[in-house]
Amino acid sequence: MVPVIRVMREDWADPAVDLPRYETVGAAGADIRANLPPDLRVEGIVLAPMARALVPTGLRIEIPEGYEAQIRPRSGLALKHGISLANTPGTIDSDYRGPLGVLLINLGAEPFVIAHGDRIAQMIVAPVVQARFEAAGTLGETARGAGGFGSTGRS
Repeated sequence: MVPVIRVMREDWADPAVDLPRYETVGAAGADIRANLPPDLRVEGIVLAPMARALVPTGLRIEIPEGYEAQIRPRSGLALKHGISLANTPGTIDSDYRGPLGVLLINLGAEPFVIAHGDRIAQMIVAPVVQARFEAAGTLGETARGAGGFGSTGRS
């Protein structure tokens, strides 16, 4: 069964900006676009190097119980301009109904302009498993043990 994500536009949102959509038949992520408030649509949002901005999408979404939406960077923006997400991946829980904003960060050396309607991130819809947590006095042994960061080698 394919989950259905219900999407509602904010009252101020531009209906000409596309809803999230998959750009190719094999795409795992649906592109999300900036939908800027009327006072920012002409000049856009300028993101200085190392600055962050919560970029509005003009959307609210309803995710079915048992699923989440992961918001991830777009590889082209990251490669060409150093634009990423400050909290990647961002998680949208099935019980959240507030505005969908994308927390972008400019890791590049030049200011970057986010224009109205630009594709700024991608959304992955994934199933969720909630675990049960129990206090324990001991943990099972493994070959790796307590080896942490880099403990399994370079490759």
